[in-house]
Amino acid sequence: MAILRGHELLASEVASQIALHTVYGGVVPEVASRHHLRTLQPVIGRALAKAQVSLRDMDAFAATSGPGLATSLMIGASVAKALAIGFRKPYLAVNHLEGHLLSPFFGAPDGDGKYPQRPAIALVVSGGHTLLVEIEDFGRYQLLGQTRDDAAGEAFDKVGKLLGLPYPGGPHVDRLARQGDSARHHFPRGMLDSDDFNFSFSGLKTAVRYLLPKLGTIHLPDVCASFQEAVVDVLVTKTLRAARARGLRLVALSGGVSCNSRLREKMRAACAAAGLELLVAPPALCTDNAAMIGYVAVRKLARGESSSLISDIDPNLRLVA
Repeated sequence: MAILRGHELLASEVASQIALHTVYGGVVPEVASRHHLRTLQPVIGRALAKAQVSLRDMDAFAATSGPGLATSLMIGASVAKALAIGFRKPYLAVNHLEGHLLSPFFGAPDGDGKYPQRPAIALVVSGGHTLLVEIEDFGRYQLLGQTRDDAAGEAFDKVGKLLGLPYPGGPHVDRLARQGDSARHHFPRGMLDSDDFNFSFSGLKTAVRYLLPKLGTIHLPDVCASFQEAVVDVLVTKTLRAARARGLRLVALSGGVSCNSRLREKMRAACAAAGLELLVAPPALCTDNAAMIGYVAVRKLARGESSSLISDIDPNLRLVA
């Protein structure tokens, strides 16, 4: 849960479920929703105490409407709607992907203390999504490309599982890769030379799977570094190619995979060499969190927007219709 006063973040509380799902090697929807039910009230209490406000002080209530796991989305949306009804305040349904998309702008005030929205090429890399988006203005987005199969985050987690690493595999691959030689194994760069801005990482995952039986001794850092470099090469190359094609000087990077140290390092270097400005969401706003949802809700509320209390969640909600 997050509480914002305008664009000021008063509190942001996250109840992590990583330990619960590690034993299963992935997220179990029923376990996730039950954990939401158990932790929701304590998390709300902590956020209110930290912000030193009460529920009566809220101007509006917001929740993620999708995409995501239906059972978890239903809990958050139901509670937000109930609070909106109980306190007679507006309810705002927020697209999860829009939260990620705009998170780099949260915490980047201009001279007037406002949060500027500027045209940008945005790369959103989260667990289940890899998107290249042109941001024209708040609420005006153009989808330039997306993954045709596995998202980058899925590839990290699936390769991590192939290597016997704990779930989620992404952070463990990143940690081991820092000790490895990224040139030790050559892996394919899917769709790197295609004329569009789409991605494909399933072939890369398969290449790792086929390589492992051929290795007498598996040196995990080298495999991790080589795999990671292949993913990062494609992400950075296509993002800069999109920026050049659309004539934009600002690149925004967000989503859980944007915490990856090599992706941040290589994107910064590439943008600097190309004379582009880079906005990267701080790590706390990269993984799923309520603050980024609250940020979008604040901006919607400022424009006089609200959502119907009978609106439904959509597990397959798209960023651009």
